[in-house]
Amino acid sequence: MIELRVRKEDGAGGKYMMEFIRDHILSRFNSKIREISLGDLEDSTDFDDEYILTTDSYVVHPPIFPGGSIGSLAICGTANDIAVKGGKPSFLTLSLVIQEGFEIEVLETILKDIERWLREISAEIITGDTKVVESNIDIIANTSGIGTRNKYLQKNLEILREYREYPYNWIRDRGIQEGDLILINGPIAEHGTAIMSAREGLEFQIDVKSDVYPVWLFLKHALEKGGISAMKDPTRGGLSACLNEMAEKSEVGIIIEEERVPLREDVKSFCDVLGLDPFTMANEGKVVMAVHPETADDVLKSMRKSGQKNAEVIGYATSDFKEVVLETSIGTRRVIPPPTADPIPRVC
Repeated sequence: MIELRVRKEDGAGGKYMMEFIRDHILSRFNSKIREISLGDLEDSTDFDDEYILTTDSYVVHPPIFPGGSIGSLAICGTANDIAVKGGKPSFLTLSLVIQEGFEIEVLETILKDIERWLREISAEIITGDTKVVESNIDIIANTSGIGTRNKYLQKNLEILREYREYPYNWIRDRGIQEGDLILINGPIAEHGTAIMSAREGLEFQIDVKSDVYPVWLFLKHALEKGGISAMKDPTRGGLSACLNEMAEKSEVGIIIEEERVPLREDVKSFCDVLGLDPFTMANEGKVVMAVHPETADDVLKSMRKSGQKNAEVIGYATSDFKEVVLETSIGTRRVIPPPTADPIPRVC
């Protein structure tokens, strides 16, 4: 008799993780308190008309990397899961599982990063837990976050509903309709590249830092311009996983223009040499959003004005098919399938 065991791929953000969750988690638990159910598999869920909740665990290796640390990821990642629903990140929990013998100096750097980003988003840690273990884990962080309804979300919904019916009280993955433009706020694959280069000590002529950043700082202004119908942060599984999930839930196709997707040349070369697909690599400060065509230009200008100078319209939604399709730089088209897993383990 074959004894089945959990694989790394079962938690890596791609097709296998979705199958694992559906087979073992949702088959037992699928609650729905308000609008968003557990089975909707969105980044956060509402438990009250005014509040939204998320939780995440971080196992990145190394715990300090170019551009940030596991502390940066814990605060920004949790805040971002709230922000893409339109919530204002307000209250967080923090639990740490620390390996015995872990360097205090490294821990202090991680905690300083946590302090920094909490100040930036005006949020507070209100409870937590600490454990020290003998296992070879370095450090694991778990954060939960509560987001609050706010004037920016309300303004966005009011403007969007001037153009079409939108039955949701929060911004949903499934909110895309034909004709919506697809935007991203900057270059992809920087976080995955930073982690990979730091972990392996690869001698490339590359100076890339993680893009870890709390997207609420610019999203609130984009929401004020209005017309955003769907948002998601492309973390594990990258842009490919994000687009496929949004297209599937919205029952639309998405066409992406390759030449318009922001991607640094040195990051592209790094991926080419190692056989990595930048479309499947994790990001930690990026948002993919669908925007009504009447307001997309204003939203784009707002993001650029808020410091996201490489924000770009990269495609549009269509009802002609249900896949994610890439228009290549040589004029051909190919389907972008959902990744089976993130190519780099312990990236976030």
